[in-house]
Amino acid sequence: PSGDRREKVIQHVYTKYGPHGAAMTANVITYREKSASREIGKVLELPDDVVENVSRQMRRFEWHDTKDTFDARLERAGVDRSDLRLKVFARLFHDIQDLPRHLGQHSGGMIVAQGRLDEVVPLQPASMPGRTIVQWDKEDCADLGLIKVDLLGLGMMAALQDTISILSGTGVEVDIAHLPPDDPKTYAMLRAADTVGVFQVESRAQMATLPRMKPDHFYDLVVEVAIIRPGPIVGQMVHPYLDRRAGRKPVEYPHPSLEPILKRTLGVPLFQEQLLRMAMTVAGFTGGEAEELRRAMGFKRSEKRMAEIEAKLRAGMGRNGIDGAVQDQIVKSIASFALYGFPESHAASFALLAYASAWLRAHHHAAFVCALLNNQPMGFYHPMTLVKDAQRHGVKFLPVDVTKSEVVCILEGGPVRLGLNYVTSLRAPAATAIVDERTRRPFASIEDFARRTKLHADELERLASIGAFAPFDLTRRDALWQVAALGRPPGPLFDAAGPSPPLRGGQRDAADEAIFSPSLLPEMSTLERLRADIMGTDLTIGPHPVARFRDQLKQSAVLRAIDLPHRRDGDFVRVAGAVICRQRPGTAKGFLFLTLEDETGLVNVIVRPDQFDRFRRLLTDAPLLRVDGVLQSKEGITVRAMNVSLINEEPSEALPEIPARSFR
Repeated sequence: PSGDRREKVIQHVYTKYGPHGAAMTANVITYREKSASREIGKVLELPDDVVENVSRQMRRFEWHDTKDTFDARLERAGVDRSDLRLKVFARLFHDIQDLPRHLGQHSGGMIVAQGRLDEVVPLQPASMPGRTIVQWDKEDCADLGLIKVDLLGLGMMAALQDTISILSGTGVEVDIAHLPPDDPKTYAMLRAADTVGVFQVESRAQMATLPRMKPDHFYDLVVEVAIIRPGPIVGQMVHPYLDRRAGRKPVEYPHPSLEPILKRTLGVPLFQEQLLRMAMTVAGFTGGEAEELRRAMGFKRSEKRMAEIEAKLRAGMGRNGIDGAVQDQIVKSIASFALYGFPESHAASFALLAYASAWLRAHHHAAFVCALLNNQPMGFYHPMTLVKDAQRHGVKFLPVDVTKSEVVCILEGGPVRLGLNYVTSLRAPAATAIVDERTRRPFASIEDFARRTKLHADELERLASIGAFAPFDLTRRDALWQVAALGRPPGPLFDAAGPSPPLRGGQRDAADEAIFSPSLLPEMSTLERLRADIMGTDLTIGPHPVARFRDQLKQSAVLRAIDLPHRRDGDFVRVAGAVICRQRPGTAKGFLFLTLEDETGLVNVIVRPDQFDRFRRLLTDAPLLRVDGVLQSKEGITVRAMNVSLINEEPSEALPEIPARSFR
């Protein structure tokens, strides 16, 4: 598991081998487009707004668009091209690309020595207390023959452990090692691609594949985990496997000698072990040469190595009488795995975690999502998406409450109570102080709360804005009014006095009454509460942001996500939602993949390269979009975009920035 549990293992290694006998490998951080533009802009003393606008235009996706030139980005940023500093900026920007910026540490790679490691490699103290790092990265260490052990942490393992603990607290005992195999409810959920929050199979690509894969037993999940990877995708192995599985095409093998190796995966190589056995069978590779191939497939700078090994492969196959198209097909299968292919053992381990997380989501959704929220950041989706998905499945959520919320999210009976850890800008010690003081004695008022917890003024204001003082019978506006009236903390003379006693026969004096009477300002509107929620907790448990526009969208014949399965393939449809994910992978030939979310579910959208150029600013920056396009429903449900626009053009109805995750 990740977090504190992994750190305990790392510290155990340091303790056993000593500070000079073990160290983390380094990670050389180089300048990329965003970091280069920001730092050069500061050096040249460009205005902050110019630096921000330029950096926002830098490439954020893996796909390299030839039309997206440096000059085009400056033009989109709206900068003054006559500024001579921009010419220097352009030159320096290109000069420092990929140059080292600073030395970081590998996420989990460690080297240990029988004697003193500092006699072999240079060491230095890490910025994190209790850690030492090697001044070389993992590739340099590997070139010298130093053995690196990865102590990696998986957030899902921590989430599973926390889910079990939460359930145990409610009297439900779950043993991950003895979950019911082939559970019908779990596999029905997987086949329906209802997998938000499920390990490894929650991405839009996995969701698109699950209804076609139709998994019904464990090995199907092993294949599902392995098949949506750059290696199988570039090697064009995904569609052949699915077609053969569905019986649409016969099972074929590139060469008869490969049938024993590829039979279990229907003639399609999916796992790293299969590729190594193929090389040994068709090209006569020795075990050592196969190991060299394995290292090249996992090597960061593998293109040159793979080219050398390809020549060996072709020569070996030629000696075995394999040439022409068959040879090309086998080489392509093997070479594509240089872009990342899974070992079967790794896929099986991940599939076990995928099944465990799917089972817990299917049978104990509230506890599962509670654990996910407590282990962020992790997974494919932002916490707000996890909350909205769980709400659609009947899970209830309770807001942050200074009289009930713990530091982390908890189950409060059936519902999930948001924890103080979700209050933005609230310091961790402050959250602990709230819980500790509440345990000693209940809070009597905002005055009492502020005096005993000693929170900063901005922290009190944040709690008031999200309604965390509602138990004191205060609206959000009233709470903000009283927080503002508190001004400075009363000081140490009053710390031991307890709650302020009523004055003058049980009544406040006129001055106190003026300060602590309800605010004359109107209570927040629905939109204002939404803004406050997202700014204050980075999510909302209230109505979905798109719900407020539903009547307007209905008049424009905009469908809900839940309506799309009832439409025919090829129908023209209109959809709208909050953009929760953007992807433009290098393997997708310039296509952009969007995921929109409305109050009923998720909608996948595909945008062609020419449409991306046409609607670039909206697609990369707008939080809420309406998309008109053609429904594709033969294999999953997707909308092919033809036109993109804002849901609402009125500035007065502008929503806060909706949390989203965009991936390279």
